[in-house]
Amino acid sequence: METFELNLSMDELKKRTHKDYLITKKFLKADAPEYLALKEGDQLALKHLVKAAAILEKINMQLDCKHNLAVKEFLEEEIKKGNKQAELTKILFDAQKGINAIDTMSNPIRLIKGIDEKPGKGVYPEDLSKEEFHTVLIRMIKEGKVDEVKAILTQRSVVVRAAEDLAGIDYVDYFHEDFAKMADELELAAKFSTNSDFNEYLILQAKALRTADPMLDAFADKKWATLQDTPLEFTITRENYEDEMTGTIVENEELSNLLKEHGITPIPKDFLGGRVGIINKEGTQALMAIKKYLPTLADNMPYNREYVQTISAEADSEQTMVDVDMVMASGDVGEYRGGITLAENLPNSDKLSLTIGGGRRNVYHRQIRFISDKKKLQERLDAILDKEQHQYYLDEADHWFTIGHENAHSLGPKEGSEKLGKYRNIIEENKADMGALAFVDLLTDVGMYTPEQRLQIIVTTIADNFLKSKPTLSQAHRVRTVMQNKYFSERGAYDITKDGKIHVNIDKVVPIAQKMLAEIIRIQIDGDFNKAEQYVLDNFVWTDNMEIIAKKLQKVSKALNGTLETELADKLLSA
Repeated sequence: METFELNLSMDELKKRTHKDYLITKKFLKADAPEYLALKEGDQLALKHLVKAAAILEKINMQLDCKHNLAVKEFLEEEIKKGNKQAELTKILFDAQKGINAIDTMSNPIRLIKGIDEKPGKGVYPEDLSKEEFHTVLIRMIKEGKVDEVKAILTQRSVVVRAAEDLAGIDYVDYFHEDFAKMADELELAAKFSTNSDFNEYLILQAKALRTADPMLDAFADKKWATLQDTPLEFTITRENYEDEMTGTIVENEELSNLLKEHGITPIPKDFLGGRVGIINKEGTQALMAIKKYLPTLADNMPYNREYVQTISAEADSEQTMVDVDMVMASGDVGEYRGGITLAENLPNSDKLSLTIGGGRRNVYHRQIRFISDKKKLQERLDAILDKEQHQYYLDEADHWFTIGHENAHSLGPKEGSEKLGKYRNIIEENKADMGALAFVDLLTDVGMYTPEQRLQIIVTTIADNFLKSKPTLSQAHRVRTVMQNKYFSERGAYDITKDGKIHVNIDKVVPIAQKMLAEIIRIQIDGDFNKAEQYVLDNFVWTDNMEIIAKKLQKVSKALNGTLETELADKLLSA
């Protein structure tokens, strides 16, 4: 067995695993009413879905870092020997689902000495530099190895060395044995599940796990995106925020031109997550209120005649939405790294299913958005928000904003963002936020929100937009927050009072959001890497006012890391 040297001291580990520093999100308990209310067949199906998600976590750990599984085994053996340092390290390893992560202060966490995070994570050779990567691809294209380069640059391949070349192996082939086991579990779940639509999806997804054919995934995605009235939720999430290697290609003009000549679009690699849950009907019904307005929003998007978007103003929106009581979040979707996903809108624009008539589906994570400590929330408001605007703050308004954010992902250009390279995700997340804010007044006018809810969304969003520390450029979801704060401040959306608190200038927020949204959409349409880079760098500036609020947030919350408590999933895994 491979051995490793633990990186964090006992004092550091004790602090980071203490309840004051470790946020805990509690998923469904073993005796949860939501679980007990399921039909027997669905309870049996849930067990197999949880087991499939656990296998997927093993796969994604290898995509994340080639050493993760060996470190996991090492920690487990050390714990058996009574090694307390290994025991505490394992708590953080399980929480962030790997060796390397970033904490809530945007500091890198390295659990093992000598193993740093690589731009290509575990999907590229560890010793592959950006320069060598570009040089090898240029040479291979000039040698006529175009198909081999295509295989390297798909979102679903693991890249390995092949003599002097590189080779891309479809991840279904690379992890064939584990994907086959996953397929077995999904097929068993389909035998027990009581919903025929859900079962059809599971069978399609199982088939896609057995054969390396992107079209099979497209068929499964297309079916998944239609699911609305099912008791259970199971998703294989495929998102490419983590790959920092592929996005560098647009920075090399010679390579970019060669790829363009041969019709090759470099798409960042997918990382895989598994979501398992029980559909909450009441919460889902509330989500559906916005659906009838989506074509109107599509028609009001900036420059909407210059691109195709997923939602059409002329037709019914192909968008389903569900609120889910969470049982398990494995792999990429469950990694607590500075934060954790509240909701997802999938499939993303690079996925094949959208080209064969498929739609999108929003899934919201109930247990992750719940506020467990109202007293701590009030302390935060007392520290950072002007007292007279406390009346407009409502934690539920953050959920309303998230609904707007996720639906905005379906608005705007649905293709071409790959040209923006490492800035594509920052720009896209910024677009989703601004889409959520830009349409608040419109949705109030048409009756979606009351005037009071409008005030609550605007004030809550601005107040929640401040961070405890400046993020790194690799944190797309946080970089866009800094960009917005600077942009809004310069245009008067909020002021910082003499006593260092946020005062929101409510009527200025939506027009400013509309302006930023238009600028973002223009960048996406133009597909100009240099414009995207300049826009991000111009706005990604940590200001003195941000630092004032950050210091206050740090005093209110000591939290550095987070973890998931999954009692029901743990019980089903051991059954």
